Amino acid sequence: MSATLNQNLLLAVPLAPLVGAIVAGFFGKTVGRRGSHIVTILGVLIAFILSAQTLYSVAVDGARFNATIYEWMVLGPLKMEVGFLVDGLTAMMMVVVTFVSLMVHIYTIGYMEEDDGYQRFFSYISLFTFSMLMLVMSNNMLQLFFGWEAVGLVSYLLIGFWYKKPTAIFANMKAFLVNRVGDFGFILGIGLLVAYGGSLNYAETFAKKDVLAQMLFPGTDWALLTVACICLFIGAMGKSAQFPLHVWLPDSMEGPTPISALIHAATMVTAGIFMVARMSPLFELSDTALNFVMVIGAITALFMGFLGIIQNDIKRVVAYSTLSQLGYMTVALGASAYSVAVFHLMTHAFFKALLFLGAGSVIIGMHHDQDIRNMGGLRKYMPITWITSLLGSLALIGTPLFSGFYSKDSIIEAVHASNLPASGITYVAVLIGVFVTAFYSFRMYFLVFHGKEHFHHKPFPGEHDHHDDDHGHAHTPHESPAVVWVPLVLLAIPSVVIGFLTIQPMLYGDFLKDAITVNTAAHPAMAEIAHHFHGAAAMALHGLQTLPFWLALGGVVTAYVFYMVAPSIPATFAKVLRPLIVIMENKYFMDWINENILARGARLLGTGLWKGGDGMLIDGLVINGSARTVGGIAGLVRRVQTGYLYWYALVMILGVTGLMTWQLWPYIEPQFKALIGS
Repeated sequence: MSATLNQNLLLAVPLAPLVGAIVAGFFGKTVGRRGSHIVTILGVLIAFILSAQTLYSVAVDGARFNATIYEWMVLGPLKMEVGFLVDGLTAMMMVVVTFVSLMVHIYTIGYMEEDDGYQRFFSYISLFTFSMLMLVMSNNMLQLFFGWEAVGLVSYLLIGFWYKKPTAIFANMKAFLVNRVGDFGFILGIGLLVAYGGSLNYAETFAKKDVLAQMLFPGTDWALLTVACICLFIGAMGKSAQFPLHVWLPDSMEGPTPISALIHAATMVTAGIFMVARMSPLFELSDTALNFVMVIGAITALFMGFLGIIQNDIKRVVAYSTLSQLGYMTVALGASAYSVAVFHLMTHAFFKALLFLGAGSVIIGMHHDQDIRNMGGLRKYMPITWITSLLGSLALIGTPLFSGFYSKDSIIEAVHASNLPASGITYVAVLIGVFVTAFYSFRMYFLVFHGKEHFHHKPFPGEHDHHDDDHGHAHTPHESPAVVWVPLVLLAIPSVVIGFLTIQPMLYGDFLKDAITVNTAAHPAMAEIAHHFHGAAAMALHGLQTLPFWLALGGVVTAYVFYMVAPSIPATFAKVLRPLIVIMENKYFMDWINENILARGARLLGTGLWKGGDGMLIDGLVINGSARTVGGIAGLVRRVQTGYLYWYALVMILGVTGLMTWQLWPYIEPQFKALIGS
């Protein structure tokens, strides 16, 4: 039985994708397209194999690792270092990140084969993988912040990959700026913990949690840990796209489909969930922070799901699905069900990557048309894409025995068992979200794969669409090449079985025991759902009798009736509910508020500070004013310097007279007063 893990092998996990990224990025023209995808795929494959071995050692042998790899600098008692912490949480994340990334790399060969930036894209996604691995493997907040910012930077490059496309440039700048808002809170939270905990290391900070819990934020009666945890969660709100910092994620669809899958499934958006779970020892000491987390998650889960109903772009439907599911994970964090949150993170990574790559396969088959209203009947043309997309959709809506069922139902049960004040309204929100998720998921599924074939004469042509090809015949969809559909099949397998196989060790076993801390006395949700768990099969059987199952079934049936049987019904609803539809089409006017109130207010404030503060006060008064003062004094002094000897002699005589008068004044003063008095 191994007690520790090999440091060199752990170091190879993030470095292998980094080497691939460097080769493809700097030497892409030399090694060519084939060489670029071979070296990057090989790097991620090595990382996946080593991660799988690590997971086996952690799960079976109980191996752990927590040590410094490289000491960067020491500032008094504060150590800044690169180090790895590998436990159940880290090992699971390593495997999920590398496996999904490997599938995306393979898929990219087919999807990007005609793109001029082929080598650059492979370099970016490999660098993205390196950044996420550094984040999840860190044992200190400095390295966590490095990985956090690195995934943000590379996401900026990937969302704007087609940099000649104005919408892509707008989207990547939007993602970058919104994430900076969250990151400002994140670094403040880290700063508070370092200032009062005296360390960047997780273990050392957690060891001082009881002392930190007694402290107040300076100048207030707020608990220091509450402020620090809320600041940390604001960082998670930006990275994991929680309301109101969610606005960047739907627009990130402007990037190529493979990166949509990578960002939305296993890397960037899950970083916030991972971070809060890692910081569970601190969050457990603040009910205020947990209530805040739960409320934000509930709003995101429900209201972002509503927006998925009205989307017609196939990628945007899946994107809003991601937002909603991230809300579910956040709700679980707020209920102190951290293990359930990361369990849903894992299951979601597989079926969401499957749905995104399936959407990309449809886009290839549809000759890059993304409007689901122009599709229909693709089942017979794209059978592999159809069946894998169906499996992904069933997992997403929480069908019993599918992976999403085990994690999603566990979240709902945990919220129901929570004793926090926000749990009541949150429970209603996540239940409604079950129906909404099933409805928009199968609306997309039915419109794409069933019903009438609309692709012959597209009812909603795009600006670049051409109905006929050179021979005068409409394009006919076709199944994607093997390099595209093989990753779909490989992702479909865990989308179906991973929940059934892992729920026992992850939620009710010891797999995450030393990675996550829960105060069961104060927050009994996990203990309560553990009491009712009697095995994965029994849970699935019982799930057929529960309200979430019937809500999901109701959503599927409603979608079928609305879009397959009587399409006039949703058309009628669209007319009757037009004001509500307008609000949803404008995404609750969040973009308008950001651009016309917040951004414009910031510009006005900036202009005021520039003209009033910088122009008038600093430049006008301090800098130019001091220069004018010195110049005026110099002008007066300059008049004394005439160059005439008689003038200098007079000044000297007057100076000596004045000096003598000042020195002798105490003796002269009585006679002077007497003279005046007489």
